[in-house]
Amino acid sequence: MEANSVQKQRRTPISKGAALRFVVLLGVVSLFADMTYEGARSITGPYLAFLGASATTVGMVAGFGELIGYGLRLFSGYVSDRTGKYWAVTLLGYALNLIAVPLLALAGRWELAALLMITERVGKAIRSPARDAMLSHATKEMGRGWGFGLHEAMDQIGAMLGPIAVAAVLYFRGSYQNCFATLLVPALLALSVLLVARLLYPRPRDLEVGSTELETRGMPRVFWLYLASVALIAAGYADFPLIAFHFEKVASVSKVWVPTLYAVAMGVDALAALVFGRLFDREGISILIVSSLLSAFFAPFVFSSGFALAVVGMVLWGIGMGAQESIMRAAVAGMVPMDRRGSAYGILNAGYGLLWFLGSAIMGALYEFSLPAVIAFSMVAQFASIPLLFLVRKERRS
Repeated sequence: MEANSVQKQRRTPISKGAALRFVVLLGVVSLFADMTYEGARSITGPYLAFLGASATTVGMVAGFGELIGYGLRLFSGYVSDRTGKYWAVTLLGYALNLIAVPLLALAGRWELAALLMITERVGKAIRSPARDAMLSHATKEMGRGWGFGLHEAMDQIGAMLGPIAVAAVLYFRGSYQNCFATLLVPALLALSVLLVARLLYPRPRDLEVGSTELETRGMPRVFWLYLASVALIAAGYADFPLIAFHFEKVASVSKVWVPTLYAVAMGVDALAALVFGRLFDREGISILIVSSLLSAFFAPFVFSSGFALAVVGMVLWGIGMGAQESIMRAAVAGMVPMDRRGSAYGILNAGYGLLWFLGSAIMGALYEFSLPAVIAFSMVAQFASIPLLFLVRKERRS
């Protein structure tokens, strides 16, 4: 593509400590935010049923929420780059994302509850590209793989604590409404820490040491190759509801162990994000190739009929999720100009979400006819990404 050579003014180098503090602050925000909405998502299905919604309605609300939650990232990423108001976009997104959850306690009808659930997904869509763009500036000095890996690890700690907190409220005879009301606490903590981060780091872009770089009017070819490879990985990655459905259908995992295995996968996700993130800083895109090859084998294990095999499969599934949420985001920062990263993250997230949605739908349909076909589709789609990742590695080296 045509490119314009633009000289960037050199800025005073920022210490790794300052960059690390910014990443940790946003990590704390994500920890409390995930406690809020992942805690809520663990009971939104039963809550809609409690309010009188049908199973079809529950499925449609969940599917539409995810689809719009990823699709809107195209728009929000573009807006954040176009206006340069990354903090404003991030704050708006988090506010919608988090305040919608405790308001569910006041929903007396399933229609209102469904609207709030979709609003929560819209908020996440608005803030994700802008937040990742700001993280990309801070992580250059400390290592992008390590920075994004650390952020993902803290994120997943919250994803484990939220459902546990909700389960505790329910255990002590609490109602669904009490659960949502309790989640107001981590929601307010997340917003408070976010405001502190905004005050301490009003210009996150200054965390990335300035240098002369070539800016392009469009995304470089390597980004589109990378997007294609990521889309294939997403298409072959079975969503957990389908996995849980299989566990219950073949009775390989008891009802008590289903959420436990999900929590195990989230813990593995956090650990894998740290390990693969650190390795990415040393070896580059090759580590994504390794993690993709490893996690591609989750399907024959989770779709088996044995408990031990299911555990192994969920560990592999968690490894893949950890790598995807850390390395995949880290790699983008080195492929596109600074002022296009919001758009790049928006495109990446939208493509990833759309193909994950379509792939999950295909695997759900295949499940009705042939379990081996589900396993084959999952593995073939993920293995098909490997040649593209080798091309990405070749272009990055050249």
